[in-house]
Amino acid sequence: MLNTKSAPTKARANLISQKVATLPPSGIRKFFDLLASVEDVISLGIGEPDFVTPWHIREAGTYSVEKGYTMYTSNSGMPELRQEIARYLELHYRVSYHPEHEILITTGSSEGLDLALRAIINPGDEVIIPDPCYVAYPADVTLAGGVPSLVPTSEENNFVIRATDIEARITKQTKAILIGYPANPTGAVIPRKEAEAIARLARKYDLLVVSDEIYARLVYGMEHICFPSLPGMKERTILIGGLSKSHAMTGWRIGYVAAERFFIQALTKIHQYTMLCAPTMSQMAAIEALRNGDNEVERMVQEYNRRRRIMVKRLQEIGLPCFEPKGAFYAFPSIKATGTNSEEFAEKLLLEEKVAVVPGTAFGHCGEGFVRCCYATSLSNIEEALRRIDRFLRKNRLNTG
Repeated sequence: MLNTKSAPTKARANLISQKVATLPPSGIRKFFDLLASVEDVISLGIGEPDFVTPWHIREAGTYSVEKGYTMYTSNSGMPELRQEIARYLELHYRVSYHPEHEILITTGSSEGLDLALRAIINPGDEVIIPDPCYVAYPADVTLAGGVPSLVPTSEENNFVIRATDIEARITKQTKAILIGYPANPTGAVIPRKEAEAIARLARKYDLLVVSDEIYARLVYGMEHICFPSLPGMKERTILIGGLSKSHAMTGWRIGYVAAERFFIQALTKIHQYTMLCAPTMSQMAAIEALRNGDNEVERMVQEYNRRRRIMVKRLQEIGLPCFEPKGAFYAFPSIKATGTNSEEFAEKLLLEEKVAVVPGTAFGHCGEGFVRCCYATSLSNIEEALRRIDRFLRKNRLNTG
């Protein structure tokens, strides 16, 4: 008779891919597991718009369901949506893509990033990534069979990855540079001069650039540089984008990849065997968002900007130095002067004052000494959270102001 009892531990471990077994869990998830055990928390931790998707966009999705538009679309996505994305990229960033051959609709930008890396990486290829960075970057490179090559960034340079530091990490195995700007978790925005220097490196060493620009519309007081718009870079850049952050559509799971036809064909091969297509009703909603959603986007950006200024000013007043983030909806204050590390600070703040921030180490080694504070929450929540943080610092004699 077949033995249905659990297999020995060693045998069970061998059933899991070694690549997956050795992959560390997300530092954000670990902290949110702790967060779930504490009631009445003010969260500055979740990187998600607090705005509800505008009604006319929701209505388009509802209309799709009511009219029975619930079947698969083509693997590439609805032609109307690809046309709108091409128009959108031309209008906002002056970069042109053919909607039929150079745009792929994905289930969120996360799928787009995964597809891009799996499509270009051979075993052992190195991908240069800034540290700190979005938690999925090193993991996605590893799962695609590549080797993450982390380049430290610092507060002194506003956490912008510099071309000189990238060049120092380039080896014969380097295949690509993966950048995300505006950046999560720091809010850093790459200035044009630095972007052009990185582009020159890519051309000089024949490298690809995977540019995650999901926060492109959330920029304050400066221009967002769409990487493929730089001279000679469209043919060697895979652009990742989506509507989650800009249009408050996180749960709709709509993203896109724009790249030359050669790349899109490769990405589509993987996409058609895994995801098939993005949800039809979400694609219908995205068409409406791109056609008629700019006014709402501008209103949300203005409100984020107001919150950003208040949060940064108040953090500095209570003794947590914070460089001015120029994009996304995150502040990345230093807690070094408190004498505690990032995880200890975040955990103690959560348990004592019921305020959730994310330890900087969730985003890489260079995040030590910092915490991520998200201002995509109401101003009243922000103000109360900062009062509690101030009280926490004073009570524990950590206040450095």
